[in-house]
Amino acid sequence: MSAAPEEAIEEAVAVAAASQSIAEVPEIYSYLGPTGTFTEAALAQVPEAVGKVWRSVNNVGEALDDVTSGRSVAAMIAIENSVEGGVSATQDALANIPNLRIIGEYLVKVQFALVARPGIELKDVHVVNAHPVAYAQCRNWLEANLPTHGHIPSTSNVASALALFDSDLADAAIAPPRIVEHHDLRVLAENVGDNQNAVTRFVLVSRAARLPEPTGADKTSLIVELPEDRSGALLEMLEQFSTRGVNLSLLQSRPIGDALGRYRFVIDADGHVLDERVADALLGLRRFSPNVIFLGSYPRADRAPVEYIERYDDEVFIEARDWLRSLIAGEPQG
Repeated sequence: MSAAPEEAIEEAVAVAAASQSIAEVPEIYSYLGPTGTFTEAALAQVPEAVGKVWRSVNNVGEALDDVTSGRSVAAMIAIENSVEGGVSATQDALANIPNLRIIGEYLVKVQFALVARPGIELKDVHVVNAHPVAYAQCRNWLEANLPTHGHIPSTSNVASALALFDSDLADAAIAPPRIVEHHDLRVLAENVGDNQNAVTRFVLVSRAARLPEPTGADKTSLIVELPEDRSGALLEMLEQFSTRGVNLSLLQSRPIGDALGRYRFVIDADGHVLDERVADALLGLRRFSPNVIFLGSYPRADRAPVEYIERYDDEVFIEARDWLRSLIAGEPQG
């Protein structure tokens, strides 16, 4: 589904408000636009978004503001790339905006092309528009084929291409290959990404809501602050997971910003918060850290079942708690 024009969105909301019927208020999903972006491709994977209004925004902050203000029911944002790692703007926003929940994740294979206006040849390219993340993923190709090129950063992969129509500062742009299906552009070079297996992970973010039920193939996202800058603090945090058999698929540090040496950690843990081992790990984190932000438990995009050692089964934790209660109650043992 293509993005609805801004005026169409405003008109739909106004009509619904005038009728004072909540049922008629359209469900709006925000995504980093304009149409044709990888983020839009991720949103297309959401069954609940089919047939709904899609609102194109310019950045992560605007997308999350739509969610917190109630303008959108959810927003699709990029959180991690297999080449560049975590998306810092997204991680920092999730750390600082309260009451947000990740309710799903989606994977999009990332491919890039070098595009230009008709009449431009590869030999004519001296300056390239590109989103900073896309530019980093195509740097080797650009340096090999356009060794003297300049770079102008863009707000999105599609915006880099559309900017060619607004200014002649750049001769070409790094963009999704399908951009030529929507605009009068031509492909100068295909598959210019340095890693043909590059994948970006997107998350659908909503306001705090009821947790999805465990599926056995889940992921739990957290942001955890260390209590102080001292030897062993990071190890103590990691032990909350390792002693309970919880694997971490993402661990990335971000500066808190109030002083040197102060960090928070963005964490993806295998499992659901309703799994006993994950719940127990969160209890340990709560005792250890001055600030634990729970971002949600949701199904993994690859639907791969979470593997763990048998001694960390739910039944083992439940039996241990029952054993302790029996000791406290003075029940006979054995």
